[in-house]
Amino acid sequence: MPNNQFKRGELYSFITGKASTAIARRLQKKFNNAGLNLTIEQWSVLYHLWKQDGISQQELCNATFRDKPSITRLVDNLEKLQLVKRVPSDADRRINLIYLTKQSQQLQEDTMGMAEETLMEALESVPPDKIEVCKEVLQIVYDNLK
Repeated sequence: MPNNQFKRGELYSFITGKASTAIARRLQKKFNNAGLNLTIEQWSVLYHLWKQDGISQQELCNATFRDKPSITRLVDNLEKLQLVKRVPSDADRRINLIYLTKQSQQLQEDTMGMAEETLMEALESVPPDKIEVCKEVLQIVYDNLK
């Protein structure tokens, strides 16, 4: 018997997708109101570079769950905005490592603050124990499908 507490046709991905989209839209609105010329997709690339600067485009693909053409486009646009720079790898010239610029490092504090504020708004009336259960369940779902 399947472990599915949803009505027929109600998909987990639909529910998590709606929540994710609502959070992304709210954060994008905050970026726009702050006069930042930055999309949520670009911010997600910067986020992973803030965690580990100087990683390859393939590592960015893996970290952001995007394909190579999408990451190439995002990095191209971030380069035009002077937020990242490509540097050929010393070990393998076919690989570009992506580094943050000083300009993008300055964005980190402001945008991370906006992201934290948005998440707090999203979780405002959710009890902490429910948040933990949700995180655990979603991690199990992810691990099952990895």
